[in-house]
Amino acid sequence: MSDSFEVQAQVRVDEGKGASRRLRRLEAKVPGVVYGGTAAAISISLIRKDLEKMMEQETFYASVLNVNVDGNVETAILKDVQRHPAKGFPMHVDFLRVQADKAIKVNVPLHFTNEDVCEGVKMGGGMVQHQATDIEVQCLPGDIPDYIEVDMTAVELGQIVHLSDLTLPAGVESTALALGDDHDLAIASVIAPRGSKTEDDADDTEAEGEEPAAEE
Repeated sequence: MSDSFEVQAQVRVDEGKGASRRLRRLEAKVPGVVYGGTAAAISISLIRKDLEKMMEQETFYASVLNVNVDGNVETAILKDVQRHPAKGFPMHVDFLRVQADKAIKVNVPLHFTNEDVCEGVKMGGGMVQHQATDIEVQCLPGDIPDYIEVDMTAVELGQIVHLSDLTLPAGVESTALALGDDHDLAIASVIAPRGSKTEDDADDTEAEGEEPAAEE
């Protein structure tokens, strides 16, 4: 797990949609909330440019954060980000308090490696297709991985990589797999290029072109 980020925030007194719009437009800040645990939820505001700079780093989304609210540090993870539907900038952020001895659920990014030497690409002429870019895991805050590697080297044409094929670090569990084999979701696959015909298609075409045998 990466070193914790330091998030600077201030207590937000004015609440409501109108106050949030003024905060974003006039002060270039982003409203948010820190919640969870036994303490009461705290409405906060953050400087937008500082938040966006941290959000450029992939590890920010799967790290334990130190949220400094007017000098009071809260240990939390980024739980949710609401973005502008057209421009994509953050409009509201939620931080969930965490405790070192209590497991939490968090989404961790997937890193796909060796796609250029993938068996199905080099030998079968296929293309790698991603069905997921991250997965939800459950673990202690101190065990959150920066990412989970998906090695595509031995994946053949037509083969699908599932959650159960991933190697997770010690202490890290897939929340989907914990629900049973029916939740063994697809992560990636190697598919034939568009416009290409599979062997079965070729066989069907040949069969359709054959003339019926003459009756004796």
